[in-house]
Amino acid sequence: MSPYIKKSVLAMQGYTPGEQPTDPQVIKLNTNESPYPPSPAVQKALQSLKVETLRLYPDPVSLALRRKIAELHGGTPDNVFIGNGSDETLALCSRAFVEDNGAIGYFEPSYSLYPVLAQIRTVTARPVALGPDFAWAMPADYQASLFFMTTPNAPTGIQYPKTAIRAFCARFPGVIVLDEAYVDFAREHCMDLAMECDNVLVLRTLSKSYALAGLRLGYVVGAAPLIESLFKIKDSYNVDRITQATALAALSDQAHMRALVARIKATRRQTIADLEQMGFRVFPSETNFLWVKPPRISAADLYRHLREQNILVRYFPGPRTQDYLRITIGTDEQMQALVKAARVLVKAG
Repeated sequence: MSPYIKKSVLAMQGYTPGEQPTDPQVIKLNTNESPYPPSPAVQKALQSLKVETLRLYPDPVSLALRRKIAELHGGTPDNVFIGNGSDETLALCSRAFVEDNGAIGYFEPSYSLYPVLAQIRTVTARPVALGPDFAWAMPADYQASLFFMTTPNAPTGIQYPKTAIRAFCARFPGVIVLDEAYVDFAREHCMDLAMECDNVLVLRTLSKSYALAGLRLGYVVGAAPLIESLFKIKDSYNVDRITQATALAALSDQAHMRALVARIKATRRQTIADLEQMGFRVFPSETNFLWVKPPRISAADLYRHLREQNILVRYFPGPRTQDYLRITIGTDEQMQALVKAARVLVKAG
């Protein structure tokens, strides 16, 4: 043990990201990236950037981006914060809205970064265990300073009713971050709650529906006092010049984003039908991935055998998740290869 490192940091495991293979032959269905390229406007924005401008700092408050997002969702730029990926904004929320004796809440299972943020802050983590079939019910006496709610949830892909979310926001005494990373693939969203409630922030990312996971751009919308507090504690220039320009181009091409989403949803429908025909249990998905329980073979074994065939899906060991796999929706050809391989493995048991 090093005497120079905080005890809490020594004790924690940290966040484990999905495997990132370097072999281009691998079918990569494990990290919920888009299988298709972003808007051509992104390429055009990159080509129009002048290298000489990189000697200058970027806009420290990403004002052009905030104006575009306010135009898309309502409100004003004062209601918008831009982060270096959603993860930066989540971390800033854990610092801005939780006292040292406070607590951070989240679903279990959900995004595995949430408990790590509580560990980094050395505050109490108060997970809410989802019930049978991952149903949500809050304990009557539940208390926390900050609650991270992924909606639709990950890794399950389930979207809880907006009426239930609205009621929870109305009675919760702390700040709620509605993490809508996958919401463009869902039936409904909660962005209006960010404008209605003074304790609600809605978080979005360009990683999924805009096909820009490599860019690292997230944003949050909410009441001006909450947004102002995030600006107070962010890094000086947290979003670089290239990211601001290309993100603005992507956000300005809503038609391309909607076309990508429609294509992925069509592939999702076909893949659900194919897996269910084999006997998989497939949970209702409002995301760009599926949460499935395979028949006649354990999830761990299916994950391992698929990996041996250069098909990567995500497996989460643990008492609540060990029987399931999370499968990102890829291209039609990638999903057909997955279904073909799974059919043989399931038949062999």
